[in-house]
Amino acid sequence: REVSVGGFYDDDGAWIVRLLAEEEGVWSFRTVSTARSLDAVVGEIEVIAPLPSAHGPVRVDGFHFRHADGERHRPVGTTAYAWTHQPEAVQRQTLATLGETGFTKIRMCLFPKSYLYNENEPDDFPFPGSLESGFDLERFDPAHFRRLETRIAELGALGIEADLILFHAYDRWGFADLGPAVDERVVRYVARRLAAFANVWWAMANEY
Repeated sequence: REVSVGGFYDDDGAWIVRLLAEEEGVWSFRTVSTARSLDAVVGEIEVIAPLPSAHGPVRVDGFHFRHADGERHRPVGTTAYAWTHQPEAVQRQTLATLGETGFTKIRMCLFPKSYLYNENEPDDFPFPGSLESGFDLERFDPAHFRRLETRIAELGALGIEADLILFHAYDRWGFADLGPAVDERVVRYVARRLAAFANVWWAMANEY
């Protein structure tokens, strides 16, 4: 059996390839790249048993949901659309609050959201730049995505699924109308970074 996944650039000369392995054992890999130094790199990785608290991705089971290992999932969700775009203290407060509740899923946004109760300017964005100076839509900000990954992993440790909304219309930064080429790069990049997280659910857009 072969599985093909794409890699991504994570800054400082590091290229990363991620896979959510579905079986224990030794997996071998071989890279394919137009960059000579990254092409035909081969090796092996031993996949060990998951932690007892890790049940794998959630899938549809008739009228219900189950994790990959058969554990029943009951989606009791809440929304905190822009929580990962708030100051660090607010993000940690959100995690602490979620840890004291029975929620098993949180609906959240990839891009910052501008609406009545959320008018603060985030510290950083998926793209390098700012509202004042503009954004470089040809590049992503790896540091921003590493922080997002940390939050998703922390949700997973609490047994909470991250229902990630990729696009939305509540915007003042221009992210709601990036054009088809940039939209496609966003989807490809985010999928390559986050598809190996077992607790990520995907939502292409929020409302219209």
